[in-house]
Amino acid sequence: MRKDSNGIYKVGAARKSWYCLSLRSMFRSIRPLSSALPISPLSCLIAACRTRATPPGRYFCLSRRQLHVVARVYHPRPNSRPRDNHSQGLLREQRPAWSLTCLRHRPFANLRQQRHVSTAAEFTMANTTEKLAALRKLMKEHNVDIYKFITGFTGSAGWALITEDKAALSTDGRYFNQAAQQLDDNWVLLKQGMPDVPTWSDWVAEQAAGGKTVGVDASLVTFASAKSLEKKIQKKGGKELVAMTANLIDQVWGQTRPKRPSEPVIILDKKFAGKDFPEKLEDVRKVLQKQKSHGVVLSGLDEIMWLFNIRVFFCYAVVTPTKATLYINPSQVTEELKQHLGSHVEIADYEPYLASIAALSESTVDENASEPQKFLFPSNASWALAKAIGEKRLEEARSPVTTAKAVKNETELEGMRNCHIRDGVALIEYFAWLEEQLLTGVALDEVDASDKLEAFRKAKENFVGLSFGTISSTGANAAVIHYHPERPTCSKIDPAAIYLCDSGAQYYDGTTDTTRTLHFGTPTDMETKSYTLVLKGNIALARTVFPKGISGYQLDCIARQFLWAQGLDYRHGTGHGVGSFLNVHEGPQGIGTRIQLSEVALELGNVLSNEPGYYEDGKFGIRIENIFFVVPAKTEHKFDETKPFWGFETVTMVPMCRKLVDTKLLTPDELAYINAYHAEVWEKTSPLLSHDERALKWLKRETAPY
Repeated sequence: MRKDSNGIYKVGAARKSWYCLSLRSMFRSIRPLSSALPISPLSCLIAACRTRATPPGRYFCLSRRQLHVVARVYHPRPNSRPRDNHSQGLLREQRPAWSLTCLRHRPFANLRQQRHVSTAAEFTMANTTEKLAALRKLMKEHNVDIYKFITGFTGSAGWALITEDKAALSTDGRYFNQAAQQLDDNWVLLKQGMPDVPTWSDWVAEQAAGGKTVGVDASLVTFASAKSLEKKIQKKGGKELVAMTANLIDQVWGQTRPKRPSEPVIILDKKFAGKDFPEKLEDVRKVLQKQKSHGVVLSGLDEIMWLFNIRVFFCYAVVTPTKATLYINPSQVTEELKQHLGSHVEIADYEPYLASIAALSESTVDENASEPQKFLFPSNASWALAKAIGEKRLEEARSPVTTAKAVKNETELEGMRNCHIRDGVALIEYFAWLEEQLLTGVALDEVDASDKLEAFRKAKENFVGLSFGTISSTGANAAVIHYHPERPTCSKIDPAAIYLCDSGAQYYDGTTDTTRTLHFGTPTDMETKSYTLVLKGNIALARTVFPKGISGYQLDCIARQFLWAQGLDYRHGTGHGVGSFLNVHEGPQGIGTRIQLSEVALELGNVLSNEPGYYEDGKFGIRIENIFFVVPAKTEHKFDETKPFWGFETVTMVPMCRKLVDTKLLTPDELAYINAYHAEVWEKTSPLLSHDERALKWLKRETAPY
C-alpha cells in the first residue's frame, strides 16, 4: 500500500476485510498547478492501490492524506489527479506530502489548489448500500473503488473506513455539517477532535488486533506516517505493516482510467522568479555541505518547480553536491526545457524513478567513508522513496527547498503586490456588477456569479488561471466552510442573505486568495455583530508587532480574541502560507492551532493569509481574508539588536462591506485603520477603473471614510 500524504487505506482479506480511504488536507490544496493541500480522490486511490495479491489472512491498506483534486471517479475530468502519489500540488494549504494539482481545461490555466469542495447547496444523501455490498465483494477479490463514489461525501478531507460489516467516515470540523447531510444510514460519522472519538489510525490499529498484517501502498504514505502507524498496529497486537508493490486500484480501473495530464512545461522568466535556478541550486548545495549530507530527495512538486524555475506536473528530483537530476515524462521534455536546464540538470525518465533513485543511492556508497553518507529526506516524502534510497541512509529533516521557497525575494514580493492590485480591481468590478444585477431583479445562481468573476480576472495582465475553485456561496451555503457550487444543486443568490466569496487566481507574477463577505439587503443584528467581531480579529492580527522567533501558533489567538470574548470561534486555521505562482496553500509557515505550527517561526518574506471567520450552520457564514507579508516593524525602541521586531504588510486591495460593519463595536484606532486601508485601496485601484463607471461608483461608496 502506498500512502504518501494523501491517505488511503484498503484492507482486504480472504475472509475479513476492511478498506480505509483517506482524504485529508491537506489542499486545500493542490490545485496548482498545494498542504493543503495540495489530488483527486480518484487519482488518489488509484495511485494508492498498488499491491500484489493479498494472501489469505492479510489486510491491504491504501492511504492518502490530502486529496485536493476535482476529478470524480464516476465523472472524471480532463485533468483528474494522476495516480502517482507524488504529484504534489503547486498550490496548497499547508503542503502535505503529495498534493495534486488541478489544471482543468488548459495548460497550467489553473495552477490551482482545490482547497476543498462541497458540491451542493443542499447536499443530497447518497444510498450507498449497493455500493458497499459491491465493494466488499470486490475487496474479497482484491479490488477497490473510489472514495467519493463509496461514501457519497464530497469534502476534500476525511477517511472512509470499511470493514466487512461496518463503515465509518472520519473528518474534521470543517465538514461535520456537510458529512452529516451526505452520509446515509450505512455510515457512522467520526468527528475528528471531539472527545472520545478515535483517530483513523487508532481505528486501523484496533482492526489489526489479533496478529493481522496491514499492507500499504508505500508510494502513497509518508515514511514518517508509516513508522507511526506500524508502531500503533504492533502496540494493539497487530503483526506488521507491509509495503506493497502493486496498485490494485490501477488494475481495477484498467482501460477506463483517464490519461495522465501532460501539459507542456512553462519556463518561468527571471523577471518573475527573481533568481536564476543555478543560484538556487548552489544555495541548496551550501546547505548540504553545512549538514554534511550526500544529497536531498525532492518529491514536492512545488519545491521542484520553484527550484528549477519551471511549472510542470509529475516529476521528482535529486540534488547532490555535484549533480542534479530531474525525473520527468519524456513527452514533456522540449528543446526549450533542455536549453533552460542546460548542463546544470540531467533529465531522466519519470516512470522508473524509484529504480533510478535506488541505483543512484547504491552507486554513491563509499565503503571507506568514516561516517554514514546520508540523504536529507523530507518528512512528507513517501515510504517508497525511503525504501529505494535505503532507510539507513536517510536523515529526516525539512527540505532546504521548502524553507527557501517560503522566504520570497524582492522580485516575488513586488510581483505579489502588483498582482493583488490587478486582482483587487477584478473583484471590485465583480462585486459592483453583482450588486447591480441582484438589485435590479436579475436571477443569478452561484455558478453564474463565479463564472463572471473568472471572466473579470481573465482580462487582467499576466493571468494564467484560478488558484482554486471559487467558493461562491449564498445564505446557509456560506456556513459550509469549503463549499463549491455546482449545477444543478447550487442555489440562486438571495440579495436578502449573506454572500461569501472566497476566490483567487494564478498570475505569472504571483498568487492571490481573497475572501469577502457581503450583504445586498438588510443584515440581521447577529450578522453585523459577527462580521464586526471577525473584522476586529483581522485588524488586530494585521497590526501585530512581534519579535523574531515567534510562530503563527503563538499569534493565532490574536485573531480569535473578540469571538472568544463572546463565546464564539471557528473551526479552521487563521492563516496559511501562499506561494508565488505556486501553491495557494504553502508550508511550512502558517497561523493556526495545529501544534506543528509552533515549530515554524515566521520569517521576513513569508507570505500568509489572514482569514478569521464565523459560521452558523443552516444560517450564514462570514470570513474576511487578506494576504500579508512579514516585514520589518518600525518601533520606537530596540530592546535587543539580535532580535528585531517584525510586523505585517497587507497587499489585498478590496474594501470591506460597509453594510455589515457595526461601528459601535469598533475602537477609534480600528476605525482609523479601516479608513487608512480603504484610502490605500482607492489610491491603488481607482486609476485602473476609469473604464468602469459602475465599479468606480461602488468603490467610492465602499471606501468612504467612517
